Amino acid sequence: MSSIPWVELVQHNTAKFSELVAGIDPSLVDMPAFFEQDDGIPWISRFVDFVLDAIEGQVGFVKFQSAYFEACGLSGLTALSLGMKRAKAAGMGVILDAKRGDIGATAAAYAHAYLTPASEGGGGGGDFEADCLTVNPLMGPDTLEPFAATAKRYGKGLFVLCRTSNPGAGWLQDKMTGNRLISDHLADLIAGLAPDPEGLNPIGAVIGATVPHEGRRLRMLLPRSIILAPGLGAQGGDASSIHALRGTQQGDLLIPVSRGLTRIEDRGISAAAYRDLILERISAVKGAIAHGPTSTAAVG
Repeated sequence: MSSIPWVELVQHNTAKFSELVAGIDPSLVDMPAFFEQDDGIPWISRFVDFVLDAIEGQVGFVKFQSAYFEACGLSGLTALSLGMKRAKAAGMGVILDAKRGDIGATAAAYAHAYLTPASEGGGGGGDFEADCLTVNPLMGPDTLEPFAATAKRYGKGLFVLCRTSNPGAGWLQDKMTGNRLISDHLADLIAGLAPDPEGLNPIGAVIGATVPHEGRRLRMLLPRSIILAPGLGAQGGDASSIHALRGTQQGDLLIPVSRGLTRIEDRGISAAAYRDLILERISAVKGAIAHGPTSTAAVG
């Protein structure tokens, strides 16, 4: 299992595989019916193993959306833990999309659960140890301190929500306070959490691919941060404008795609055809983000 610091892992895997992050969001209504076969194995475990089989050697990062796993109870949490461990063992950078954020001891407990290695007493023996965790800063800077301290101590990463891709994000993030946008204040906070004039900042930002104009402005405030840019394809983000979020260093942009890789309309598709479809979509997304086409058809 890899213990490579997050920044080094990002730089290595983006150079080797591209900036694509494969998202795993298990939802029965969006996946083939063959996962529901009654063989004693929970469908969610079968789905995670299938996707990891397909993407291993094709992408350098995987993002597990915690909510989908939590919704399936104990079987979902077991699938999440085993999937995270398997992905890490394969050398993929593992992002846990949990968007945690709370005060004091509670934030420290979350950091212990998700960012502390098993060798250092991580929660449950490292059952949910990720390389990087998404966090919500909107309760204030003090809520980020336990996460940032733990990330620095163990070579982990954080993605702090800054200007997100959802339609209602502007209701708060685009509001003005002190003659500046709230998202600008958040960018300043993120930049100051782990300043490193010689390399990438392991404390990065979530900035939606759906808002390239805001993204370009925020990139200027975050020149050394890794940006996680969701929203390409299904949410309306355009691959031709993703370049607005790029900085000047290898690995400073990661692009997650979830539904655009695994969602299907025909639930009767065979296992072989489904695997081929995932691989075709991976290839299309890589091409789209590398060349910046004017159409999102390849990744939708």
